[in-house]
Amino acid sequence: MYRDHTVAVVVPAYNEAGFVGAVIDDLPAFVDRAYLVDDGSTDGTWAEIREHAERRNAAHDGEFDDLVVPIRHDENRGVGGAIKTGYKRARAEGIDVTAVLGGDDQMDPRVLTGYLDPIVEGVAGYAKGNRFARAEDWAEMPRFRLLGNVILSYLTKVASGYWETMDSQNGYTAVSLDALERTDIEGMYEYYGYCNDLLVRLNAADVVVADVPRSSEYAYSEGWKSHIDYTEYIPKVSLMLARAFWWRLRRKYLMTGYSPIAPLYLLGAVASGVGAAGVARSVFDRDADGGSWMTATLVGALTLLYATIRDQEANAHLEHRVGDDDGPAQAAASLDEAGNGADPEPHANGDFASVVDDAPGDGADGPTAVGGGPTDATESDEASSEASPAEGS
Repeated sequence: MYRDHTVAVVVPAYNEAGFVGAVIDDLPAFVDRAYLVDDGSTDGTWAEIREHAERRNAAHDGEFDDLVVPIRHDENRGVGGAIKTGYKRARAEGIDVTAVLGGDDQMDPRVLTGYLDPIVEGVAGYAKGNRFARAEDWAEMPRFRLLGNVILSYLTKVASGYWETMDSQNGYTAVSLDALERTDIEGMYEYYGYCNDLLVRLNAADVVVADVPRSSEYAYSEGWKSHIDYTEYIPKVSLMLARAFWWRLRRKYLMTGYSPIAPLYLLGAVASGVGAAGVARSVFDRDADGGSWMTATLVGALTLLYATIRDQEANAHLEHRVGDDDGPAQAAASLDEAGNGADPEPHANGDFASVVDDAPGDGADGPTAVGGGPTDATESDEASSEASPAEGS
């Protein structure tokens, strides 16, 4: 428990043998529940999860019977699908705050409290990392990855309505129970791009998002390799965001209330598109009415600009920016000074110490979900009950 709030961690893992065990071992002591979701791995990930989970659970003494809950998907559903499974378990168990840590051990667990603080203090319902808050952080990012991240971040600003939020691809997050209950997570996009889609859904539910400075120093360690093919990922997610954008406008400005923002966007898009097509045609056909088409294009562009301004104003209250001195990077620096990289002692804002046990586990394959101990519990792996905006709903 952290500051009188129960805390869960969702750890999605697909072919992360050699990495996911360290994530389990390094879970902070204030974590009450950890949902380790093996998303249909074909290597030794499941055995590694079982082994390390048994070791941690053997020494666990907390509010819940087990700290680590291994869950296994029979088929690969994508990282978003794995996180959705964890979110639904946390929501069903009434966990106050649920964070996400990658199964590749590229998210520093020592700084988790930096993401929990905005939520437990009541200033936000969702907190996410931002590696663009400081130049020294994004400078360490590979160039092509940086370019792709910037492109998708700006597209996500438009699609989600969180105009001041950056680094939309950042998967280090935390969400409140209230936000999980208000947001349509059942329809959440299940593959890479889930974080962009989730921002759209959070905005439609009027959830305040906190942008938390995050260092990228921990994120590109030796031996780590991304599963993402950016040449395929960027076009696919861009198309998903276009559909999600119109879903948000319909859901927020037409279905749950009325605002001229949605009609303005639609009018601007139609006028700009028709005008641009007319200008192109006049160039090839030497049409004397080319000026009229240019006027239509200009009117459409100005209408889109006005709609954007109105959208920004309507959502400004839904964004919170955490200062550098309050973010997780500062917390990590303080811990390193105190412990020189070793397991830290309890901190004033919570116990950062992790428990590492030596009891062996069998590492054998098990059923879809494991509740711990000799009796295994089954986790339902049902399909989404509502279509995702990525699917055109």
